[in-house]
Amino acid sequence: MRVALLVLSLVLAQEAAAQEIDRSPRPPVNPRLTASLLEAVAAPAPEVVAALPEETVEAPEGALSRSLRPVPRPAALEGQIAALKAASNAPGLDLSGQEPQDEVDLAAIPPPSKKEERRKRRETASMKGAVCGVPAIKGEEIAPISSKVQGCGVEDPVAISSVAGVRLSQTATVDCSIAKALNSWVDEVAQPAFDGKLVELQIAAHYVCRSRNNVRGAKISEHGKGRAIDISAFILSNGKVLTVAQDYNRLLRRIYKAGCNYFMTTLGPGSDGYHEDHFHFDTSARSGGRYCR
Repeated sequence: MRVALLVLSLVLAQEAAAQEIDRSPRPPVNPRLTASLLEAVAAPAPEVVAALPEETVEAPEGALSRSLRPVPRPAALEGQIAALKAASNAPGLDLSGQEPQDEVDLAAIPPPSKKEERRKRRETASMKGAVCGVPAIKGEEIAPISSKVQGCGVEDPVAISSVAGVRLSQTATVDCSIAKALNSWVDEVAQPAFDGKLVELQIAAHYVCRSRNNVRGAKISEHGKGRAIDISAFILSNGKVLTVAQDYNRLLRRIYKAGCNYFMTTLGPGSDGYHEDHFHFDTSARSGGRYCR
């Protein structure tokens, strides 16, 4: 009885084990795939097919576009290139078909004469130390002048030391408008009046931030804007000094009156009581025209 039970237990255990194997997650073998693999293994190795001669091989469609070999130029294109090369060698023509400009023969240009060289040297030398773009105005450009007082200051000041070959007794800080006007007046009026003997102008005032005539509460003077200059005397080459205060003769009167054509404002002896000993010249930007007294 015990033997029968033991045999029965073994049989049941084997069946249980068989059921466990069937329930395994491993997928079952595909019989068709297995058959295909067996046939591929059993088939003999393919023989190498000899290539046909090159002229008998037909290239598939589109093979020429993928070829790395350069494609020969068409005969028509070769003819066009040859025609262009022939045209480029023709006299007076280039590939664009335009007439080229005449070439300048530098060797044929004569060198400058000694007179021209001297003139250029003089022009170069005359601009040395010049300001305001005028060779006869000597000086230097200086930094803009600002002021806490409204109305004072100079945006583009220059410090001039001479005009029209006539030195100034002191460097005058002004703008280019008064510098140019003074240069023209000295060159065209004052110097000819003194027969070319004028060598120096005695400067009484130039830039200074103040009111007109130093009157408290008055408008800012043109001196405070860098557009005015005062002249108190004229010094000649023989050492003679003509002052406005003591020598206001016919000659000084004439050159003072002529200043009205060069400056916007001219004030001198007899004008207003404030200019008895000097000439006041300015280039005021007033819209009312010139003021000459």
